[in-house]
Amino acid sequence: MARMIKIVLVLALLNVITGCKTPNSGESQLLLIPKQAPAQIEITPDMGEADLIEQMAVNRRAYRESLQTLVGYYNSTGNNMKLSWAQKELSALNDIPQYKYIIEAVIAGPELKATEDILEANYMYDDAYRTEKEAKSLLVYVDEELLRLSLAKYDKLIRKHPSSDKIDDAAYRAAGIFEYFKDYAIALIYYQRAYQWNPETTVPARYKAARILDSQMARRDEALELYREALAKEKLNGDQTVYVNRRIKDLTGMGNSLQEK
Repeated sequence: MARMIKIVLVLALLNVITGCKTPNSGESQLLLIPKQAPAQIEITPDMGEADLIEQMAVNRRAYRESLQTLVGYYNSTGNNMKLSWAQKELSALNDIPQYKYIIEAVIAGPELKATEDILEANYMYDDAYRTEKEAKSLLVYVDEELLRLSLAKYDKLIRKHPSSDKIDDAAYRAAGIFEYFKDYAIALIYYQRAYQWNPETTVPARYKAARILDSQMARRDEALELYREALAKEKLNGDQTVYVNRRIKDLTGMGNSLQEK
């Protein structure tokens, strides 16, 4: 009997909670969205990733602009009920994560050569670097929106001037930002592009790539090879040199012990 009373009280409480609806919230007007919506288009062999992403970006912009137009219309006509609906939907749209999908270093490929001194590219690199530094100007706070803006600027440089002698530096700086966001797989690609685009690059890109392979991906054979290349080809500082030598010793010792087993 006591158990039945508890169940009744819980159900009554749930009814009270769910019954507390905001007047004119538009809940009855919410669209019924299938849990698994059918594909809207048929994917054909001639459709590339870039085309699909571009179309998606166009649709994103159109959806946002349509909501903004509705907000303006209902505001001008004084329809406060529908104005609140449109504002709520627009606010929710702003909260949804939206991704770029295109990774510039992947699209560019490893074959680019950082050879030409291009004045505009130099300005673009300096501008991106200033933005990155501004994002990190406070000791206890990093402006992540500015970091993303600097990423976009580095990518634009690579895309617009693929033969510039700044593309390896841009890839290296971008890789560090991806690493800050813990997007290690993307950071690795950009570090690799830095030394692929300029095998004589002065930045420690092989060292950084090796550390990601070693500590984040457990791809230690590849890391060992890059650690050795970093020692031979890059200008490492004292701490980096000590670290690389220690990891080479650890990794080769690990390999010997596994062979003995």
